[in-house]
Amino acid sequence: MARYWYAYLGVGDPTLASNYSYAGVQPGCLNGSMVCAILAPNGGTTPTGPLSPNLRRYISAGLITQIAQPQDEFEIYVVMKTL
Repeated sequence: MARYWYAYLGVGDPTLASNYSYAGVQPGCLNGSMVCAILAPNGGTTPTGPLSPNLRRYISAGLITQIAQPQDEFEIYVVMKTL
């Protein structure tokens, strides 16, 4: 299934698909204290939900480490930012 970038709206639980909006482009953010965007299966204006356990784990790891996730794989699925 194709994956697309979805921007976190900045409010609510970052592990819920409904709190993201289709971005259309790869984000310029990478590391920081809050979620910037996720690479998720296409669901239209929001990602296909619920988010997978792996994606939720990457979001949690990003919030803890403030570093894009995952760190041990080829492709990054969660990018972070600082306001």
